[in-house]
Amino acid sequence: QVQLVESGGGLVQAGGSLRLSCAASGLPFSGKAMAWFRQAPGKEREFVSGISSSGGRTYYADSVKGRFTISRDNAKNTVYLQMNSLKPEDTAVYYCAARTSFVSENGEEYNFWGQGTQVTVSS
Repeated sequence: QVQLVESGGGLVQAGGSLRLSCAASGLPFSGKAMAWFRQAPGKEREFVSGISSSGGRTYYADSVKGRFTISRDNAKNTVYLQMNSLKPEDTAVYYCAARTSFVSENGEEYNFWGQGTQVTVSS
């Protein structure tokens, strides 16, 4: 069965860093565009970052540009999100998602989702 499993979330002070990981199984990972979304309580799900199947193209929401970096290791079937200079407004559940074709900012276009990992940033 297809599985996406996120890890690396936790509690961090403002200005700190975390690295999220998403391990994929049961799908041709190297042929999938991958993305990170997040959702805070009472808020809509929002696109955070995406990466093409080869890793050659990356995309970021304006709110995280310059602070977050997405990468992937196709040999390990894993995508990462390095988060630096974290702010309280980054607090959310972060989800890993996969789809065929190119990266999209629309979560409805993704076929597979992980269960999420909680990121909490204190002031």
